[in-house]
Amino acid sequence: MESQSPRFLGVLHLERGLPPGAPLPTPLPGSLLNPASFNFPLIVETVEGAWVENVVRGDPALEPAFVAAARRLVGRGAVAISSTCGFSIRHQSAVAASVDVPVVMSSLLLVPALLRQLPPRAKIAVLTYDSTHCSEDLLGIDNPAERARIVIGGIEGGKFWHDELKRPAPPIDVAAIETDVAACIVRLRTKHPEIASILFECAAFPMVARGIRRIARLPVYDITDLCRMTMASVA
Repeated sequence: MESQSPRFLGVLHLERGLPPGAPLPTPLPGSLLNPASFNFPLIVETVEGAWVENVVRGDPALEPAFVAAARRLVGRGAVAISSTCGFSIRHQSAVAASVDVPVVMSSLLLVPALLRQLPPRAKIAVLTYDSTHCSEDLLGIDNPAERARIVIGGIEGGKFWHDELKRPAPPIDVAAIETDVAACIVRLRTKHPEIASILFECAAFPMVARGIRRIARLPVYDITDLCRMTMASVA
């Protein structure tokens, strides 16, 4: 019986300020970069010049670097492409047009589908690294009635937000993420009791998804869910 070649998920990774050739830190449990998060192997390419600050802000000059890194991943055997920052959805169209594999740059691609899971009165909370940059065009929703069902909250100003802007970025403080995310959800639900589902924009938030599900007692979706679905469709 002929053996099948590995089918990799290719992950576009932002710059972390590590010395050239230095290995990435050991990924934490639940991380998009942790092999234990999936039942398929990963390969990673750093997008040259793509730091948290300029990706979140939406620097259009980064597009060629995202495309080049995606093509390198496909050349190495990736059968699907994702990324470690939900704000890279701004480069979704360019990357998808440049490779012949499925591209899921951000969990925000799930927003239209999740709206249809819920009754019209229900709302979705989008939890983001920085709500000041999570603009309308990233949601993929044109209908005003559907847009009114999306509530956006961010953890800007918190410890993780500050840490990720440093070069190099320090080790990820998972407890700080959970504290900030949980507090943001409380604020949103107080103002919008109709919230029936939560979507994590930030690709670091899956590390706290289990705890947030337990605290919020609501469905929580993130980029790892989208990656599993995508890989199941091609594997």
